[in-house]
Amino acid sequence: MTGSEKMLARKADGIGWMTFNNPERHNAVSMEMWQAAERILADFKADDAVRVIVVNGAGGKAFVSGADISKFESERSGEAAVAAYQAQTAKVYDALAESPKPTIAMIQGHCIGGGTALAVCCDMRICGETASFGVPAAKLGLGYPLAGIRRLVDLVGPSFAKEIFFTAKKWTSEEARIMGLVNRVVPNDKLEDFVLDYAKTIAGNAPLTVGSVKFIVGEALKDRGAANEAACDAMVKACFASEDYNEGRKAFLEKRPPQFKGR
Repeated sequence: MTGSEKMLARKADGIGWMTFNNPERHNAVSMEMWQAAERILADFKADDAVRVIVVNGAGGKAFVSGADISKFESERSGEAAVAAYQAQTAKVYDALAESPKPTIAMIQGHCIGGGTALAVCCDMRICGETASFGVPAAKLGLGYPLAGIRRLVDLVGPSFAKEIFFTAKKWTSEEARIMGLVNRVVPNDKLEDFVLDYAKTIAGNAPLTVGSVKFIVGEALKDRGAANEAACDAMVKACFASEDYNEGRKAFLEKRPPQFKGR
């Protein structure tokens, strides 16, 4: 399905796992890998059995360490090549940010450059205690597009966003937590179990409710008057009109776990 041995995908228990599998380069990402990531996310979106998406990196030493600099000459050396590369990464970032399904970045080790940008596109970021973060664009002379900066500003605010970019320094997991860059910091050896438990919890909840909240939060971030209030109202009404709403109330009264179907 992936079309690249450096991108792995699997599905289990309502969770779609997308793994960047280039550990010898700290999961640095090439064009081929970005293209495979787009295919994986499209497959997860189309599969009703997948209710939550988890993104992680192989090897335990890095989530994603950014673009594969060894590929710069072949993939990002001219104006047209740079534009093509940016267009492809934007497709993946947008697919994550706009996914109707909840997304979690499970972060071990280095999360640098494009890795931080990728993590910011997810709904939640959960990291190990030795994780580190940074955007070294200012050390490489790279420009950074509006969409990526806007997502970071929405997450940590303008002052921290400027500090991250201006200094181009690495930040510890605790510094990232203080800035609001990550939701949770857990011991390294507990990270996978913690994320798995979180993902299973979300997957077991009502998909229509979870999906509506994701959409409505996105609309709430827009300027007043710009939000699609009609779409938000329609999604709320769909929840109350659903079989899952009846199942949720029935399960509560019967004191049993609900079995939601997303309809």
